[in-house]
Amino acid sequence: MDVKTNVPDKEAPLSFTPENTPQSAYSAESLYTDDSSYRYRCPGPGVFQCSVTGLVFVMAQEAELLYTTVQWDDGLLQPASKKTAGPLFEIKCSEDAAVCQLHLPHCETKDALVFNGLMSVVHITDDGMTILEPLEITDTHVVVKVPNLSVCGLVWNIYRRFRDISLPIKGRVMLFLRPPHTRDQILNVFLLQGNVHVDEVSKRHRRATYIELPPDCLVDFGQRYSVHCEPKGFHIQPEGEQFDPSYGPNYHPSFEVFVKPDTEKVTLWVQDKERKVVWKSDVFLEGVRAGIQQKDDAAMGQKLLTAPAEFIVRVSYPVLNRLLEKLLEHGVITDAEMQTARAKDRADKARDVMDMVAKKGSEACSVVVTALRELDPYLYSTLNLR
Repeated sequence: MDVKTNVPDKEAPLSFTPENTPQSAYSAESLYTDDSSYRYRCPGPGVFQCSVTGLVFVMAQEAELLYTTVQWDDGLLQPASKKTAGPLFEIKCSEDAAVCQLHLPHCETKDALVFNGLMSVVHITDDGMTILEPLEITDTHVVVKVPNLSVCGLVWNIYRRFRDISLPIKGRVMLFLRPPHTRDQILNVFLLQGNVHVDEVSKRHRRATYIELPPDCLVDFGQRYSVHCEPKGFHIQPEGEQFDPSYGPNYHPSFEVFVKPDTEKVTLWVQDKERKVVWKSDVFLEGVRAGIQQKDDAAMGQKLLTAPAEFIVRVSYPVLNRLLEKLLEHGVITDAEMQTARAKDRADKARDVMDMVAKKGSEACSVVVTALRELDPYLYSTLNLR
């Protein structure tokens, strides 16, 4: 096996974004079940990299790939003295032998890659588990030739990695803002391995909003980490957490930070037990909340369109005039459109507003719902736009 760093690819991979596929695409014969799967049809021979999972497929011919992340079974790994080093994938292909090589993303630093026997790949079929030794290891991936596609995942040699080598791995900090259920809002802080993609975590926390920040850090196995915040006064739990790699497919936050709803900005950092800061970033919450509110308002605007009759009957003349002014201020309608609508009686004017919301799209929806919340809270509530 060759360990190669900074080796140019024989062929640069073509990045692709797979289609999300419902689990029903997997047959009842699937070894595992999971609700997140991906589909992509490789157009011909070449090297193709999934932008979601980081997997690289070296293809000999055109074929369709269907793959999903699945749950590891530690009971299979322990007798072989192996530990999970990456997500576990179930992979299927429409054509036998179409996949020449599989590249699985790792999270090791260059310093660790000089050691042999560090990583291998498990290949699981109905007949059991086999260990595949790498053809090579690049800065980012472990390359193997798979005899047939089934369930594959990257593993560490327990004794080699956790006894003989004391080096950090590439880590990743992810932040998600949860929907407000109390007087406080909650920031979920995930401290994960560098080969866990944000999309995989997002799918397990769909109601929360991902906050895009520089994620990279270095973390040590078994080290205890804590999260800290400026300004002070916010509650953070737990006080500390030991880092132990885990590869889903379910991901749970390492820390929760409770912040007041009117907080515009916080500075967060992660430090180890010696108070060495391994990650730090400013988090601007006001813009995140504004984006969430805009999306919610647009969704509520679409909801408003499903019950136009009640709006037409209940909305008042002054509120209609202000709604038209708001639409003009935001450039959704022209002055001529506003003047034409204002000249009509109340009911026809209300119908015009609804027509504008229907024809002008999500921006008009957001403007009307936001203005209605301010101008007539009772009607806003009556129409169930909360």
